[in-house]
Amino acid sequence: MLIVMTERIYHSKVILFGEYSMIFDATALMVPLNRFSAQWRNASHLSPEAASSNASLQRFADYLSTLDEAKNTIDLPRFNHELQYNLYLDSDVPSGYGLGSSGVLVAAVYDRYALRKSDDPLQLKALFGKMESFFHGSSSGIDPLQCYLNRPFRIDAAGVTLLPDGFIPSDIHVFLADTGKKSNTKPLVQYFKSKREDPSYLTGFQRVYVPCVTACIDHLIQGEKAAFFASLRQLTDGQLKYLRPMITDDSIDLFLERPAFNLGFKISGSGGGGYVLGFTDDIAHTQSFLEGYHLIWL
Repeated sequence: MLIVMTERIYHSKVILFGEYSMIFDATALMVPLNRFSAQWRNASHLSPEAASSNASLQRFADYLSTLDEAKNTIDLPRFNHELQYNLYLDSDVPSGYGLGSSGVLVAAVYDRYALRKSDDPLQLKALFGKMESFFHGSSSGIDPLQCYLNRPFRIDAAGVTLLPDGFIPSDIHVFLADTGKKSNTKPLVQYFKSKREDPSYLTGFQRVYVPCVTACIDHLIQGEKAAFFASLRQLTDGQLKYLRPMITDDSIDLFLERPAFNLGFKISGSGGGGYVLGFTDDIAHTQSFLEGYHLIWL
C-alpha cells in the first residue's frame, strides 16, 4: 500500500522559561529549534530504527484508544491501518534531552489524523497534555503545542501570544550546552508534584520563583539586557533552591559560577540531564569559558 505523505516537517522546541512554573498557569516562553526535526515516512522494508518508531507509534495508538478526548478527535482507524503498512516517524530529535521528542510525535499525529482541527491554542494545549501524558505520566501540553504551531510564543492563563521570529535582542545570545546525560522526565515530574504538597515549598515557589520567571520573559521580550541578566541570576539561584534535583552534579558548577561577563544558565525542559540552556552577551568569552562542552547556538 502506498501511503501519501504530507510535506510538513515538525521541528523540535526549546522552553526558554517556564518549565515548572507553567503548571501554575504562570507565563512561559517557547521558541522552535529548527536544528532537529521529524517527518512521516513509510517503506516496504523497515530499518531497525524505523521499526522501533513504528512499534512506539502502535503503543501510542493503543493508548489513544483508551483516551476519550482522543477517540473523539483522532482518526484512530486510519492511524492503526497505516501503521500496519510500515508508517513511521523519521526523527532526529534526541530523546531525553528536553527538546520535545515526544512533543514532535504528538504534534505530528494530531496534524495528520485530527478529524477536526482546532485553532484555539488553549484547547490544543489541553488535548496535547492528555496525549503526551502517555510518555511522561503528566504533561502540560506546551511542548506539542510549540511543535505544532512552530512559532515563538508567550503563553499564560489568558492565552497564547505569537511572537516574531527575531524577537530576541541581537546582543543576547542563546545556546544549549550538552550535559552528556539523558534525562528521564517522569520521576522529575513526580518529584515536583510531591514537593507541591509541602505548603512552605509551594508558597516559596509561587511567591519567589515564579516572579523571577515572569521578569526574565518580560525583560527579554522588551530588550532590557541589564535587567534580563539580573533577573536570570535570580532565576538560577531559584532553580538551585527549588529545583535542585533537576540539575545534574556534573553541571552544577555552571549554576554556581559568577563570571566577569554576562553569562547565565538554567535547566532546559524537565532538567535532570539533556541540555542546559545558556544566555550570554559575549560569544567569544562564553566559548572559552565552556571549552569541552558541545554547544548549540539558537
